[in-house]
Amino acid sequence: MKKYFFIVSLIALSVSAQAQERLTLKQCIDYGLKHHRSTVVYRNDQEAAQYKAKEALAGYLPNVNVNTTIDDNLKVQQSVIPAGIFGPTDTKVAFTKKFNSNISAQMDQTIFDQSLITGLKANKVAFRQAQLNSEQNDETIIYNISNAYYQIFVYRQQLALLQTNLDTYQQQLTISKLQLEKGVAMESDVNKIQVNYNNTTSQVLVAESNLQLSQNQLKNAMGYLLSDSLPIQDYALDEPALDQAQVSFKDFASFNVSNRIEFKLAEVNISLLEIDQRRIRATAVPKLTGYARYGGVGFGDKLGQSVSSISDFGAIGIKLSIPVFDGFKRNSQYNQARIKQINARENLKIDQETFHLEYDNARTQLIKAQSSLDNDKRNIGLAESVFKSTDLQYQKGVTDLTDWLNSQYSLKEAQSNYLNSLYNFLIAKIDLEKANGTLKGFYNSL
Repeated sequence: MKKYFFIVSLIALSVSAQAQERLTLKQCIDYGLKHHRSTVVYRNDQEAAQYKAKEALAGYLPNVNVNTTIDDNLKVQQSVIPAGIFGPTDTKVAFTKKFNSNISAQMDQTIFDQSLITGLKANKVAFRQAQLNSEQNDETIIYNISNAYYQIFVYRQQLALLQTNLDTYQQQLTISKLQLEKGVAMESDVNKIQVNYNNTTSQVLVAESNLQLSQNQLKNAMGYLLSDSLPIQDYALDEPALDQAQVSFKDFASFNVSNRIEFKLAEVNISLLEIDQRRIRATAVPKLTGYARYGGVGFGDKLGQSVSSISDFGAIGIKLSIPVFDGFKRNSQYNQARIKQINARENLKIDQETFHLEYDNARTQLIKAQSSLDNDKRNIGLAESVFKSTDLQYQKGVTDLTDWLNSQYSLKEAQSNYLNSLYNFLIAKIDLEKANGTLKGFYNSL
């Protein structure tokens, strides 16, 4: 019995530990790439591209149609046989009866259509376009999740620092109140500390609210239910992620514009426009079509007679369509497609310059953010040292409360600068990955 209870306890502890597992950035991105609804949309687009290819291929497959009609000629049309053929006067005669029925089946098969052949070449390119759109969506998910995750990371650090400051003010407030009771401190000194304590409490509430908003933003970026709890690693466990983020800038020494999904999509669009030009031009080439037809036709003064008296017929043949003149419609369509392609190439050149600019700016921003972060790290250490020294002097009565409050304010300002630099550095890091077209590589390296 004890052994059974021990096993059940181990299982319960294991399940509890798994339930409390806190997600890393990579795990959050993994979840987002699998569960965000936009991934379903882009997967459907890829499937739709496959069906579009089948639709284009259908133009070269047999096309079979069955048609049937039954006519009730309320007033039978008559034709006139001129006089002199069957008599001295014109003769009116009807070549049909009141009812006639017709049924036929025809199969058409395209033998040669250069425009269709050219259009089929666009299928592979269109599917590639759908794939690139899906990859671009993945990059957006990676970027949005990383951004929200880093916000949570920074807000948790802010809360930890604010809580430390709050504890410091609370401790000093308790001491000052005791000193006031003993008559060795002024009430204004207590009030000054109380004001700073209250201000820090308000900052804690704001930071907690910002943290909650960031958590909701992360859930939204992941495709996670807002009502469900999302356990994220504590900031202390996130420190290795920060160390990994401090990469050498030589890793980004060269920029390859072809890494950008936007560049690849633009190239695909140019290819589609080029195929469209060739397709339009190919409509001037004669088309050859084969057909086979089989059916029956019946006539009668009554409906039943028109059905029972059906006579069958059949035919096979080929049809050659030669475009001669279309009012310059084809020429206009071709020139429109040609100009679109020229503009697409020019826009791609503009985009290339923009991509280079984005990369250079992101790299400069990361260098600046790294420098600011290093500087603010050192500065926060100096501010802590100054505050400890001032606090010790204040406890010994060597300095006054004003110096103590000033040093504490300097420490809070150093903390605020550090947190801003930390966030700017983390965002600059993923901005550079985005500008370099290497967000997938960043995700895989986590």
